[in-house]
Amino acid sequence: MEKYTYKQDINMTPELMARINVLLSHYPEDKKKSALLPVLHEVQDAHDNWLSYELQEKVAEILNIQPVEVFEVVTFYTMFNQKPIGKYMFEFCRTSCCMIRGAEDMMDYTCQKLGIKEGETTVDGMFTVVGVECLGACGYAPMMQLGDYYKEHLTKEKIDEIITDCRAGKVILHDK
Repeated sequence: MEKYTYKQDINMTPELMARINVLLSHYPEDKKKSALLPVLHEVQDAHDNWLSYELQEKVAEILNIQPVEVFEVVTFYTMFNQKPIGKYMFEFCRTSCCMIRGAEDMMDYTCQKLGIKEGETTVDGMFTVVGVECLGACGYAPMMQLGDYYKEHLTKEKIDEIITDCRAGKVILHDK
């Protein structure tokens, strides 16, 4: 884990803590750990969509669990980011069905278009491109996830349109 490489301002605002307390209210007092996934989502959303080592420790403190219990979850799930990412993260499905239908070519095209390699973020901080495991939308291959939404049946033309729309601020990332 890149413990000291990336620094992040930790801002546990009263509004964020109120949302966390609502989540915790759904679980018995002695089972706070059960709220770990939704709490991590809330905290990540409130901190530029990534979780530093120190922020993960803060979540452990809030849930009264050991930091390693948080680290295990954050390092297992690709939905949690351990370093700063672009405003728009293109998560290309890279399992069998999508790969057969050209996902690798679409990811390579996107990286070339943005001037980055897989896993990198553009210099302006706008875009990150990553390959992820199955997103469960095999019938729409090749596809990627952008925020809370799937972009399906991808072509170079669709990629160009998505990038243009992102740059113009027309893309909605979350449904909340």
